[in-house]
Amino acid sequence: MKIIIPAAGEGTRLRPHTHTQSKVLLNVAGKPILGHILDPLAKLKPSKIIFIVSSHSEKVAEFVRRNYSFKASFVRQNNPQGLGHAVYMAKSEIREEPVLIILGDTIVNQDLFKRMQTKHDWLGVKPVKDPQRFGIAEVKNGIVRKLVEKPEFPKGNLALIGLYFIRSTGIFRECLEKVIKGKITTRGEFQLTDVLQLMIEKGTKFRTVEVKEWYDCGKVETLLETNRRLLELNANSVPRLRTSLVIPPAYVSRSARIESSILGPNVTVLERAEITNSVVKNSILSQGCWIHNAVLENSIIGRNARVTGRIKNLNLGELSETGV
Repeated sequence: MKIIIPAAGEGTRLRPHTHTQSKVLLNVAGKPILGHILDPLAKLKPSKIIFIVSSHSEKVAEFVRRNYSFKASFVRQNNPQGLGHAVYMAKSEIREEPVLIILGDTIVNQDLFKRMQTKHDWLGVKPVKDPQRFGIAEVKNGIVRKLVEKPEFPKGNLALIGLYFIRSTGIFRECLEKVIKGKITTRGEFQLTDVLQLMIEKGTKFRTVEVKEWYDCGKVETLLETNRRLLELNANSVPRLRTSLVIPPAYVSRSARIESSILGPNVTVLERAEITNSVVKNSILSQGCWIHNAVLENSIIGRNARVTGRIKNLNLGELSETGV
């Protein structure tokens, strides 16, 4: 089996942090998003993992090669034109082996090894309250009958969550080619949903796998929510500090310096961060940031940024400075 991870999105909703690093390398609960995705894939023993990358591609490749031993390749998508186009960039890798596609900003809590044993093509789904925001699977008698990208009037609430298992690789490649070369777009982009819908029309019978937990990392609010839920799930032990209090769940790097502060709940503090005389909760404090006399909540502080004063909700990029 091969795995394709599209990770070329610009991450515009996570700016300013994605101006200086790839979205998939942003940290949640003490680990980059991509690390949360890759760690469970190890026991699947893929023959190869193909990453579709664009800006900051060298940093993504460096992270993968430094931390993982599986065979990997990196395909650069210089002009992102939608998820269908991203997967098309890896078309030469799509042959007889089954293919698992998992989006680079989607963390799922699912036993994928068990699901790989099935003989069916399947799509990861989860019921949502706002189906207009997602690709939606219309299902009858356990089989996907139709896929619609962000429907105005949805006929169901099973959202595609960015997890696709393809055994019918021949027809998959054929439909990819047809969508791209035929310039079939939805909302101005080549959608993977349109490729899969073509497969359905040609007779492919997709099942659905309903995931229990799905952690979205696409914007600031959902990244902070994912940080909270992963901290709760992993239950890291919190350090006991002489002059400070850490309220779990939290992740605090051993190299961080904390003095006269209260941290937590739901706080991630990364390497070499310095926090003094501050109160921080529901936030992510990146490597080397400096926080002094601050009250922070629902905030993301970039690498080597500096914050002084009582600022509550803050989204501050790398090497930036603010204070009152």
